Amino acid sequence: MTNHMRISRPLVLAAVTAAGLLMPLATAPAAEATTSSLAPECVEYFQSWRYTHVRNDCGDTVFVAVEYTNGQWAPCRVIEPGGWATFSGYGTGGNYVTGLRMCDPAVVTAQDF
Repeated sequence: MTNHMRISRPLVLAAVTAAGLLMPLATAPAAEATTSSLAPECVEYFQSWRYTHVRNDCGDTVFVAVEYTNGQWAPCRVIEPGGWATFSGYGTGGNYVTGLRMCDPAVVTAQDF
């Protein structure tokens, strides 16, 4: 006697739809591709497990991305002179910031409010 498992059609449709929605995220270009030189020394970061705060002590507006130890990059952010931006912290997994890089303002996805 064969025991076949039946999967409902709505469940299969939901799984296929979810996979289709996640596919562009997996193939999206990394923020790393949009970064260039290191951020100037007047741009500093302060990190904790929950947040990484980046301060712009430069006289000009900067466009900054944060790089983490696991190779991920935070989105490019605009930081005005004297301004701050908040990024993800290192979390419970210890994903520490390895550096700040200047990034292309044409691909800025979030701004400091």
